[in-house]
Amino acid sequence: MSDQAFAPVLVEVCVESVAGAYAAVVGGAQRIELCSSLAEGGLTPSAGLCEAVCAAIKVPVFVMVRPRAGDFLYDSTEVDVMARDIEALSDAGAAGIVVGALSSDGKIDHRRMAEFVDLADSRPVTCHRAFDMCRDAKEGLEVLCDLGVKRVLTSGQKATAYDGRAQIRSTVQQAEGRIEVMAGCGLRPDHVERLVEVTGVREVHLSAAGTRNSRMSFRRNGVSMGPASDDEYSLRTTEESLVARIVSALLE
Repeated sequence: MSDQAFAPVLVEVCVESVAGAYAAVVGGAQRIELCSSLAEGGLTPSAGLCEAVCAAIKVPVFVMVRPRAGDFLYDSTEVDVMARDIEALSDAGAAGIVVGALSSDGKIDHRRMAEFVDLADSRPVTCHRAFDMCRDAKEGLEVLCDLGVKRVLTSGQKATAYDGRAQIRSTVQQAEGRIEVMAGCGLRPDHVERLVEVTGVREVHLSAAGTRNSRMSFRRNGVSMGPASDDEYSLRTTEESLVARIVSALLE
């Protein structure tokens, strides 16, 4: 592991593999968000993957609980799956739970989120970017505070956190320390320091995504495992160097 000093602003990196988690930590990440299917915005990983990542690294591992891609309006069967996943992933070593749910009218789903917080027991709960899809950020933040959610990940309801920096600043001011506000989405080394200065956040989140070419020598052309698989032989990675550049920018 790198002996590079940690930045005073906490850097969380979302990954989907043991190799990705290790690369993130070597680059200087102080916390991991573990997901599957990052190309779909992150879905629930397996308990086996959670166990393996927790065994491989020494920083906290927060785990995504999201049963499918798409909106954050969940029916009772999906909520049942999410509840089972929270329990299984907690048993597998998760230090925190990352989850979000909305009602059909675009509000934070108080009832569902209360259930998730309760199931997480003493583990901190992060509301993911479902928050960015809610109708009213101010109202939504108050609901999360009332529920005891520990942090919210947000891009300021914009496509990237830098674009949403004014809204993120407003959310930080409204929070008044009651909930941690973490900025994420589209972070780059050339603007992350400015983003932190403008918003006042003390935590940032990124994926540090890259790709590598498959080591397969035989390749079956014209066959795909699904519509999302545009190239079966281009594999997603976590770029240690990009994490390190973000950490370095925050140390300057």
